Amino acid sequence: MNAENTNCIAVIVAGGKGLRMQNAMPKQFLPLDGKPVLYHTVAAFQQAIPGIRIVLVLPEDHISYANMILQQFAGGIDITIVTGGSTRYESVRNGLREAGTDDIIFVHDGVRPLLSSALIQLCLMAAEAHGSAIPAVAVSDSIREVTETGSKGVNREQLRAIQTPQTFKGSILLPAFEQAYQDSFTDEASVVEAYGQQVFLVEGEKTNIKITTPEDMIFATAILTLHHEQK
Repeated sequence: MNAENTNCIAVIVAGGKGLRMQNAMPKQFLPLDGKPVLYHTVAAFQQAIPGIRIVLVLPEDHISYANMILQQFAGGIDITIVTGGSTRYESVRNGLREAGTDDIIFVHDGVRPLLSSALIQLCLMAAEAHGSAIPAVAVSDSIREVTETGSKGVNREQLRAIQTPQTFKGSILLPAFEQAYQDSFTDEASVVEAYGQQVFLVEGEKTNIKITTPEDMIFATAILTLHHEQK
């Protein structure tokens, strides 16, 4: 596989306000290892697939922060910035306007900055082969379902925690996003399933964490430090 010759586009959705971070600055722009969280996310795709097109979806009032990301790339970088919507579904749909049916489309959370090149390339290969690739990891905690009368245990062996980048052929994802919004649309996989298409799971990464709390920043810093030590 020659990734440089593949029509690839990463739609990176960074719409969170970071209220749980207890910080005035949106969480995707907070410093992680000396650079904004979003820098690490964008750089991961750029390094994994040279020539990939990057679409960054931001709330309108966050677009002024975008220069914080662009300035971190010494050689310059071409990023398309798109205004998000009131829901994740609308934000992703806005970003998808930059993609075509012949593309392989990655949709990724902007605050998952620690994904590896290996995971990105795995998703690319699986999406080319199966039409989609949804990273998932086994659930290690005991799980209980809350019921009207209390709670009951759930067999965790059949459960998976879903991550991003959720990756699809454009010919599958784009028509799926022409559907009207439903409350069940929690991610791109749920949109595609509602359109009548099955999705294909691939092995995710435990370190591909989503940063939502101050503790997550501590974990992310520790993971990056470990990566630096291993190089």
